[in-house]
Order: sequence, then structure tokens, then C-alpha cells
Amino acid sequence: MSELPRTQALRCFITVAREGTVSRAAAMLKLTQPAVSLQLKALEESTGLQLFNRTPGGFTLTEAGAALLPLAHRAVAAASDFKAMADSLNEAQRGTLRVGTILDPEFTRLGPFVRSLAMSSQRTEVFLRHGVSDDVLAQVGRGELDVGYYVDATPPEQLNHHSFTERTIADGRYQLAPLLSYHYRVIAPIGWRDRVIGKDWAELAELPWLATPPHSGHRRLLDDIFRPLGALPKRVGYTDQEEAMIDFVESGLCLSLARDSVLAPRMARPHQFVVSDKVKLTCDLSFACLAARRQEPVIAHAFAAVRAVWNIKPAIAGAGPTRTRKVAKNV
Repeated sequence: MSELPRTQALRCFITVAREGTVSRAAAMLKLTQPAVSLQLKALEESTGLQLFNRTPGGFTLTEAGAALLPLAHRAVAAASDFKAMADSLNEAQRGTLRVGTILDPEFTRLGPFVRSLAMSSQRTEVFLRHGVSDDVLAQVGRGELDVGYYVDATPPEQLNHHSFTERTIADGRYQLAPLLSYHYRVIAPIGWRDRVIGKDWAELAELPWLATPPHSGHRRLLDDIFRPLGALPKRVGYTDQEEAMIDFVESGLCLSLARDSVLAPRMARPHQFVVSDKVKLTCDLSFACLAARRQEPVIAHAFAAVRAVWNIKPAIAGAGPTRTRKVAKNV
């Protein structure tokens, strides 16, 4: 091949390999199907290789495609890192911080965090952009945000002894500072009590679930549970508002996840839902950045500020757990 493939073509290649069809990949990439097909055609022509087997059921990787897929992931990640660093240097945004927010500001303690930065000796100017968890992390990866809040399942090894030590995800690409461990409960219409109480995830997968945004923490958390069981559940309705999720459930349509702190006030008054007694999801609310940028002065200052707001002491090499806050147990 005479030149390196375009990053967009590699993204199309990666997404079609993951989704299995051009239509789903186009929807994920927010491109038209012809545009994705043209990118794949150009990539195959430039490499001189057939990357996919086209079948009536979708696309599967050829042996060459499977060999090139890990390299495509690394190339896209490197391009994103390059752009993020170039943008940071070019814009010279010393003293400014672009923060991706999720959930409600009271839950993330956003107000005290922003005030602490504004009142610090560095007087950091903060720009906020609200979104859903996976979109925020993607924007951090593309250099459109410096830091952001992120929700993921608590690592299994920390379920019994939670640590607030920083960790990395996505093969070391992102650095996370856990701030709070909390629970998502499964709620169902009150008339579905017999279909929910005592049931495990496999049995709950057979019931309809409320649809949430494709890049939301809700969707990812549930997909990670249900996909290994063999199939994703049927999804009905749609909302990205947590209070509205409870309203959908009370209407008798479906199941949903509900965060403890959102559920507690609704349970304190008459309600038309039941809470599963057998399953729950334990999650971490974390503060995230690109691992390669963790020690940049503005970002390091932001991590110190957010830890102070949550009363979490910095990790000390060789020390035990640095947790100073209890796991959330609101319900």
C-alpha cells in the first residue's frame, strides 16, 4: 500500500467488525450507510486485502481482517492522543478546564468542585458540558474535554473491600479516580412482583426493559450483564431522565435500573413499583482523564480538588486503602 489509511476508514473498519452490519455501524458513527461502505471499499483497495466476508446475516472478519483489527485500534487511539496533545498545545489552555458532567450536579458534587477551582490560587476557569457517561469519556479521548465524570461497574475484586486508589481502563488509555461506590437497583411495575422477586439476571432478561441512550452508562452496564447470557432483552419506550425511568416503570411497561439516591425519596411515599431482591449493580462514580495527561498541571490540580471535595486522601505508595468515605447505602 502506498500510504497509511485514513483514521475515519479505520474507525469504520473497527465499528463494522464490532457491530456486524454496515447499518448498525453507520448509526453508531453517525454516518450514512453508503459513506461507511465507501470507507471500507477504499480501505480494502488500499491494503489489497479482503477484510470482511459479506453474508446475508452481516459482516464477519476474514483472517486478514482479524489480524489487522488490533493494529487498527492502536492506530485510532494513537491518532486521538496526537490530536488531543496538539489541541492542548495549540490552544494553550493553561488555567482553563473543560469538564464533562453526567447525572445530577448534587450527586456529583459539581458545585463545590467548581467553586474550589475558582477560589484556588490558580483560579482555574471551568467550562462545563453535560452528557452521558460513554460520550463524556469519548470526548475526553478526542481531546474535546480535559476531564469528566464516568460511571462503570465496580471491579469484582473490590466489591467486598473497596479501594479509592486510581486505576486505568481501556488498556491504560484512561485514568480513573473513584469518588463513590453506589448501587443501581432493578425496579419493575408493582403488578410484576411474582415475575421479579427471587429472579436472577437470566430470568429478568426475558422481560422488557426501558431503552436508554446507546452511549449511556445504563445501556452499557446492562449490556455487559445480558450479552454473556446469550441475548439482549427486548427494549421498549425511551428516556434519558432518571426520574422519568421510574415513571415508565410505574406505568406498567417495563423494567429499569434506578440509582439509590433517586429511588429513596420515591420509596418514602406511595409508589407503584417493586424492587428486585436478588440482583443489583454496584458501580463507581469516577473522575476521568487521558492517562497520558494525568500529570499536566491543570488536570493534576483538578484531580486534587475533586478528591478534596469528596474527602478522599491521595494514595500513598505502600499504604493500605485510602478510602475515607463509606460505600453509599441509601436504600
